[in-house]
Amino acid sequence: MTQHKFNSGYIIAISFISALGGYLFGFDFAVISGALPFLKTTFGLTPWWEGFLTGSLALGCIAGCLIAGALAERFGRRPGLMTAAIVFALSSIGMALSGSLAVFIAMRFAAGIGVGMASMLSPMYIAEVSPASVRGRNVAINQLTIVIGILITNLVNYMLADNGADAWRWMFGLGAVPSLLFLLGVLWLPESPRWLMQVNQHERARRILAKIGDAGFAEHTVDDIKRSINSAKQNAGSFSVWAPAVRGAVVVGILLAVFQQFCGINVVFNYTSTIFESVGASLNQQLFETVSIGAVNLVFTVIAMWQVDKLGRKPLMLAGAAGLSVIYVVLALLLKNQAAASLVSVFVLIAIALYATSLAPVTWVLIAEIFPNHIRARATTVAVVALWAAYFVLVFTFPVLAQTLGAYGPFYMYAGICVLGFLFVRSRVVETKGKTLEEIDMMRH
Repeated sequence: MTQHKFNSGYIIAISFISALGGYLFGFDFAVISGALPFLKTTFGLTPWWEGFLTGSLALGCIAGCLIAGALAERFGRRPGLMTAAIVFALSSIGMALSGSLAVFIAMRFAAGIGVGMASMLSPMYIAEVSPASVRGRNVAINQLTIVIGILITNLVNYMLADNGADAWRWMFGLGAVPSLLFLLGVLWLPESPRWLMQVNQHERARRILAKIGDAGFAEHTVDDIKRSINSAKQNAGSFSVWAPAVRGAVVVGILLAVFQQFCGINVVFNYTSTIFESVGASLNQQLFETVSIGAVNLVFTVIAMWQVDKLGRKPLMLAGAAGLSVIYVVLALLLKNQAAASLVSVFVLIAIALYATSLAPVTWVLIAEIFPNHIRARATTVAVVALWAAYFVLVFTFPVLAQTLGAYGPFYMYAGICVLGFLFVRSRVVETKGKTLEEIDMMRH
């Protein structure tokens, strides 16, 4: 196999800038956890409205994915990323200025559109510009920026919490700052060479590939993409995401996305206050737990980035699913028996560490790389829509389930889902470590 030289600094720079979309995801994902105690008071939330308010982000994300898929196919990846940044900045200000529950939910739905667009386009873009040997690490940069967004947001929430009943307005309004930084960064990014090849801009694609690697890499990649596109054209029906040749990959992508959410960890992120309140923790301790969760999440995401191209995707997914199923049972028993908040915290943090090294980053890596070039935008749209739909169901149902079963009850259910997820990954997911996107495509033939 020919060894090519790569411009590592350039590759990491464009990966980090496009991954700032993940920061927006992390911000809006985490800000609700610190703001919920204030929003409950301001808007008099029942468990039903608490779940709907939290989940309204996911409904917006579904719309955002659909918009992003159409934009990415027709105009390219960059315009979609720019649109996401603008939508996010405006909606952050809108949430901060909301005077009623209806307006707040409408603005959170709009924020979800921006998050949904970025959550789909950022990892897809990174996968399309990264050499095979570092693609897993680079796509995981998107997860790194998500968890940095979560940690910084939790720290800011913690510091703002003593600023009175309107502290939540500052929590949301500050989201405009990273949005504008993201927009400025995207202006510098090159377009995806794989998208350029699809729209017959071969010379422009070759120039971008020549910045990423040496001349040999550029020519080799152009030839591979041409073959992939020509192979797809020979079977026009394969341009459907449900064509027999690609249906298996699409189904795997959907199930991976749904499993990443139904494994249950995101109730820990979004309802930290509710969970720790059930074992008698004060508001200050509840907000401190969100910071601890963010810190552990960051440390173990870095470990995952270091290992995903060494250990591979499948072993990490299997370890995460198996480990979470056990931890959830322990956590359920601790919550049921009103254990000390400090002991509950230990097992919550172990669960976060397991998730951060496995299902969190690796699911995004797999979704970004398992689909063929010619349907990647549409298939990624389908998978990420499924992910956000599952997230909505998860966060919408938790407050009601916790009220009915106790805060511990849902964790038995999540443990069972993790067992099913382990069996699915073992039987249906193939290892993609070290393979080019075109080689992964050829594995289906």
